[in-house]
Amino acid sequence: MAEKPHMNLAMVGHIDHGKSTLVGRLLFETGAVPAHIIEQYRKEAEAKGKATFEFAWTMDSLKEERDRGITIDVAHRRFDTQKYYFTVVDCPGHRDFVKNMITGASQADAAVLAVAAPDGVMAQTKEHVFLSRTLGINQLIIAVNKMDAANYDEKRFNEVKEEVSKLIQMVGYKPADIIFLPVSGLKGDNMTKKSENMAWDKGPTFLEALDTLQVPEKPVNLPLRVPVQDVYTISGVGTVPVGRVETGKMKKGDKVIFAPTGNEGEVKSIEMHHEEIPEAVPGDNVGWNVRGVGRADIRRGDVCGHADSPPTVAEEFTAQIVVLQHPSAISIGYTPVFHCHTAQVACTITELVKKLDPKSGAVLEENPDFIKAGDAAIIKVRPTRPLVIEKVKEIPQMGRFAIRDMGQTIAAGMVIDIVPKKM
Repeated sequence: MAEKPHMNLAMVGHIDHGKSTLVGRLLFETGAVPAHIIEQYRKEAEAKGKATFEFAWTMDSLKEERDRGITIDVAHRRFDTQKYYFTVVDCPGHRDFVKNMITGASQADAAVLAVAAPDGVMAQTKEHVFLSRTLGINQLIIAVNKMDAANYDEKRFNEVKEEVSKLIQMVGYKPADIIFLPVSGLKGDNMTKKSENMAWDKGPTFLEALDTLQVPEKPVNLPLRVPVQDVYTISGVGTVPVGRVETGKMKKGDKVIFAPTGNEGEVKSIEMHHEEIPEAVPGDNVGWNVRGVGRADIRRGDVCGHADSPPTVAEEFTAQIVVLQHPSAISIGYTPVFHCHTAQVACTITELVKKLDPKSGAVLEENPDFIKAGDAAIIKVRPTRPLVIEKVKEIPQMGRFAIRDMGQTIAAGMVIDIVPKKM
């Protein structure tokens, strides 16, 4: 039997809107977590005076989290629907979500936004919607959760739907393309079968909705870009960089170049899961042996491309960012670390071009003196050492980044324009 197509699914939404319970319920209903485990969690939860937390705990396998009743770590869990197998990325807070999304390990193909029916849109709901968009998630399902706490009221569901529609439209999602689901992760309503409590709802169940998602097309027609994660020297073989193909195709015999150094070589062989393969495509984690390039010539953060369409090295670039948090304000001269694909390079903000309304993208101010948490902006940036980065419109997979400082994600952004370095 052929393996089903794979999808990465991000679970996003405000902190108490039941993301973990939704995921736990999905894992339980699809057989990914056995009933006796859930029962054990239920007993533990009752003993701790936290009844109803059993499904959430399926994801929160860390003891500390259980005691505190919140999600700390990003848990990766597999579950299957009829069409796909999903890896669910449960996103605790947006900070880790951003970092995980940008490092590419969990480039989500789609997101489920949980919105609690009693509360409706909250601060983090807005932030997560904006971030999902900035991070390139094009497919969204809205789970209006905790319908049991809203007495399964159709009117309340429609109010929340209206409110969320306005929000997602602001950032460019089309409400007509998006499925809104009334569900209860806790009680199981409308998760895998239609709920008698909501006979008024004519839409799909949660599982059916997941099967309407589309596997994104692999960007094989874009130029080859493989960010280097590690480099090995294997005796009798030679230099073997390792990384995940983001775009394009790599074949045996290809002439390749590594940027920013400009070292060129020829692909002698490509290996995946300890087997030699004739070509590598986007999503493949591979090791490739390069003739003509030494171990000392390649480092993590370099990007491999074809010699005839080399990766872009930026002298300076213009970016649109959204500031998630910063203890004070960001002004010209600020030099935090930019995380883009596998590279981490300190970059200086040389110009604050415009301050934008994060919800609509409208210009609020030209050349502001500073920007702070909650602001969106267009900025100019100069890397302190050579950095490979691409315009998001040309190679989206290589045009997004996170800005980190003081151990936290300060901002997320995308590259609008580049002044390339002459190689």
